[in-house]
Amino acid sequence: MNCRVVVEAAVPVYDVETPDEAVRIAISKTGELLNPDLNYVEINMGERSCPHCGEELEPAFIAADESLVALELEMTVFNVEREEHASRIARKEIGQRLENIPLTVLEVEVIEDEDDEGDETEADETGNDDIEVETETQSDRDEDDEVLPEFEDLIE
Repeated sequence: MNCRVVVEAAVPVYDVETPDEAVRIAISKTGELLNPDLNYVEINMGERSCPHCGEELEPAFIAADESLVALELEMTVFNVEREEHASRIARKEIGQRLENIPLTVLEVEVIEDEDDEGDETEADETGNDDIEVETETQSDRDEDDEVLPEFEDLIE
């Protein structure tokens, strides 16, 4: 199972005057911390709202030329057992690069694999696809067996 995980990060930014400037700096700072290891993580502005009245607020809170910016970091986690497993992996991967930045999982969405479903349907219809794959795999193993002894002879 593959999942898309959205994690909220509270990124501190210093020496800023406007919320737009704070957001731009926070996105840049986060991108530098994540790249090149996690260049597949999408960085977006977070959405904040007043807990009492529900009014939309800026993603950046500024006080004394310092800001705390809400960002949403989105990544896809592959081959997980459960949604909880996907959220733990995403928090760990992102959290290792963003030290001292609090993270909260906002959303975990299961992604349906269209390619896998199509392959299964084709194999069921013909019935011979599985046999051909096994034969190809076996021939690949035979070639690998021939290469390995020569390599070991070279080492000795």
